[in-house]
This record gives sequence, C-alpha cells and structure tokens, in this order.
Amino acid sequence: MPELASLEILLAVARTGSLSAAGRDVGLTQQAVSARMASLEAQTGVRLAVRTTRGAELTPAGVVVAQWADRLLGVAQEVDAGLASLREDTRSRIRVSASLTVAEQLLPSWLVSVQADARRRGVTPIQVVLEATNSEHVIAQVSAGHADLGFIEGPKSPPGLRSRVVAHDELVLVVPPEHRWARRPAGVDAAELCETPLVTREVGSGTREFLDAALRRVLGAAARPAPAALELSTTAAVRAAVLAGAGPAVISRLAVTDDLRAGRLRHVPVAGLALRRDLRAVWTGGRVPPAGGVRDLLAHIGTRPDPG
Repeated sequence: MPELASLEILLAVARTGSLSAAGRDVGLTQQAVSARMASLEAQTGVRLAVRTTRGAELTPAGVVVAQWADRLLGVAQEVDAGLASLREDTRSRIRVSASLTVAEQLLPSWLVSVQADARRRGVTPIQVVLEATNSEHVIAQVSAGHADLGFIEGPKSPPGLRSRVVAHDELVLVVPPEHRWARRPAGVDAAELCETPLVTREVGSGTREFLDAALRRVLGAAARPAPAALELSTTAAVRAAVLAGAGPAVISRLAVTDDLRAGRLRHVPVAGLALRRDLRAVWTGGRVPPAGGVRDLLAHIGTRPDPG
C-alpha cells in the first residue's frame, strides 16, 4: 500500500500536468517529485505517468489510481479531523470517579484551582464529570473503562491498575464532647477500639478498609472489629450520626476539621495505631498517565499543598 504522501504527489501531477508544477504545489523539488513517482510505480508495479513535451501526463492506469487516491485521501482527512476532535475531547473533558473523602474534601478546590490556572494561561479549562462513590466502586469503574481517572483511599495500590500517590490524609477517632472517651487524655488503645461498635462507612469504603488493615497490623490477622453501631454510605452521614450521639467514628480529619476547631467533636488519641494514609490516583494503561485532561489534572494536583 503506497504512503499517503506519495498519493498526494500523484494527485498533484494529475492536477498540474507537470512534475515541476507538482513540486511547487507540494513544496518539493522537481527531482524529488520525479523520484517519488518512480518509487510509487516500482512499489505498485503500475506505470502511472509519462513525460510529454508539455510536462507529464497520467496513463489510463494512472487516472484510475488517482481516482482511488483521491477517495482514500478524503477518508484520511476525515480520520485526521476525527482524531483531532477526540484528542481535544480527552484533553478538555474527563470522567472522574472518586472516593467520598476526595470528592467532598479535595476535588472541589483542585478543580477550581486548575480552571483558574487554565484561564490565566488562555487554554480551555478541563471539564470533569464526577461520580462520588466508595473506593471499591472507583476501582471497578476505572477497570471497566467507565472512568478515565479514579481517586481511592485504600491501604494499597489495586492490582491491574496504575497508581500514583497524590496526597495524604489522616483518620481520627472522634466522639461528642459528652462521650466518656472525651474525658480520657490518654485516649484508647487498638484493642478497645476494635471491640467497640463504631459508626462506620459501608463495606467497600476505603476508610473502612484502611482502619481494618491498621487494626490487623497491630492486633494480628485474626482481629475482627465489633459489629457496626451504624453503617452509612457517606462521610457526611457518618459525621452527622456522631454529632447526634450515635457512637464514635474513625473518619477523615478533613471532614471534621471545623467540628474539632469549634468543639462540637473531640479527637480521641488511639495509642499505637498508625492512621495516616495515602490518597491515590488510579488509571489504566501505561506507567505515565494518559495524555490530555488526565495528565494535565494530575500534574496540577502535584503542585498543590498536601492536606495531610
């Protein structure tokens, strides 16, 4: 199959009737056009043009090939325009699936910042279609190709996906001021926390998985947390339940910073339990994030202060 550039030269010869004029048309010398035509004829095994006193003239076979080439180049131009459109779409519009902590506490400020930066640079801002869900569902969405980029809170990188740590977060044990634990300066230990019914997120939540893994590291693989006092599907609902006195909860510090500062909730230390965690971006494909909006967004997040 001839290269498209060679077919363009054949069409230029057909339009102009001259090798030199065809060269001017495509920005090549007459010698280069002549060499390309000779190469094209050798490749196809077909005599395409003959020299005349007036320049060059296509053979009957050359006329047929030129008609095919014209149709083929027209399709190629459509494909090129379509690819450009797809590149622009992936650069300016991406589908993001994010765990609730990231979606509620971090992504809003990240997106406002990246859009402001785009306006300053005079480029099209990234448009994000966001789904907020638990980390397990984020992984499923990205793996299935239903999301271009995901953000999770789990204790480790998920198999089958590429990942990058983009921020850190700390989980804190919180109770209302009247709770008995609020009067303990030394807090509680991991064993007592494990034995206490907590207000918690649903199974599949990154926060819940991280806490369970942290308890197993301290208490052993056989450690099993007590049944939940309440199992809720959002961080906001967990926070509201603790404020209402439903029980203690281990929750992202980002979600309760204002409550702790105002005294509506109290932070209870947990001796010997490491609750600082990585927040990861996940995607499919190569080690480097996909070009376009995904890469641009992650590059901008990398310039932001780490909340943890």
